[in-house]
Amino acid sequence: MDSQASPAEPFESIQIKTEGGVARLMLNRPPYNALTVKMMEEIARAIENVHDMREIRVIVMEAAPQCTYFSAGIAAPDATPVRAFQMMEAFQTIFKVMLEMSKPLITVVNGPAVGAGCELALFGDLVIATEKARFAQPEVRTGVFPPIAAIMLPHLIGPKRALEMILMAEPIGYMEAHRLGLVNRVVPEAKLKQELDAILAKITDQSSAVLEMAKKVMFDMIGHPLREAIQRSTSLYLNQLMDLEDAQEGLLAVAERRKPVWKNK
Repeated sequence: MDSQASPAEPFESIQIKTEGGVARLMLNRPPYNALTVKMMEEIARAIENVHDMREIRVIVMEAAPQCTYFSAGIAAPDATPVRAFQMMEAFQTIFKVMLEMSKPLITVVNGPAVGAGCELALFGDLVIATEKARFAQPEVRTGVFPPIAAIMLPHLIGPKRALEMILMAEPIGYMEAHRLGLVNRVVPEAKLKQELDAILAKITDQSSAVLEMAKKVMFDMIGHPLREAIQRSTSLYLNQLMDLEDAQEGLLAVAERRKPVWKNK
């Protein structure tokens, strides 16, 4: 489909465009992308708008070119105790819609991701970082803790590393983030577009229905005992995946030695 703004509604603090099976969501409050309540509400609504668009196979979240940060975290006026409940509701809603959305989400980090901005960046299914990226959870220095990172980081890098990152509140660079497994790929900024285009080409060449089911299985099985998780995954494979037209087409294409023609259903 042609590049266009989201047809649902205009946004003030973000931009969203769709093209070729990709929805690109740009954080656009230069230069730091400090997250206001309104901006977080816009992010959540934009993801919800894309959720039911069958032609969209993947979402990319990144900072707009004019922004020097991926995100510097919660904006100061919304980080006060009097705004805490409203701020947390807006912030949690983003992660709620991310968890409910089965489309793959790629976050591209080409600058610092700090506090809530770090949590937002690392929640991507795939995280791509350049040499400008750094990641920090400095909340304890201001007398609070990062509520999403406190739950998410132990799963990603283990409790010891997570405690170190949160309790010491020191930033880590892009190479350390990659070594820890927080980042999937590190690419030079000059080659970022080329690398991202190659990744998107591979993902958009697949069936959106199958991609979404694969992600759903992995997320739904987190925390379940291994034996139970395998049984549930097998049940989904046999009773839901095999009912998809694209699963049948894919297997038939293998047998006939041809490229599958996806219907995305």
